[in-house]
Amino acid sequence: MDKASEALYGLKPVIFHYTKEIDPTQTLDFGLIAEEVAEVNPELAVRDREGKISNYRRDAINAMLLNEFLKGHRKVEAQQSKIESQEATIAQLKSAVAQQQKVMEILTAQIKEQTAQIQKVSNQIDFTADRTQIVSTP
Repeated sequence: MDKASEALYGLKPVIFHYTKEIDPTQTLDFGLIAEEVAEVNPELAVRDREGKISNYRRDAINAMLLNEFLKGHRKVEAQQSKIESQEATIAQLKSAVAQQQKVMEILTAQIKEQTAQIQKVSNQIDFTADRTQIVSTP
């Protein structure tokens, strides 16, 4: 059936009351207008002996609805599978980022320690340089 059932998207459901001759209580009903169904897909129309549209093929429309439902269901399942895969990837990426943050913290601490050591050595060198005197010979 594949694409044939996509004709359903052109149908327009309506709310109506049958005439008193058909339904004396004129109960509210839901359905389709047979002429509109025929415009969307002539093969869904039921015609009388004179060729005039008298109804539409509910059984065919039901089968088409089931086909569209199953297509939608398969699409939702595929999307759900993709979402689950993406969630797993996101979890892995979050874990990797957390590990990188720990490494960055360690490296930052090491850099601070090295900076402090460099400053200490630099201070010692400056202190030593201040005490050195240059002697000139005549």
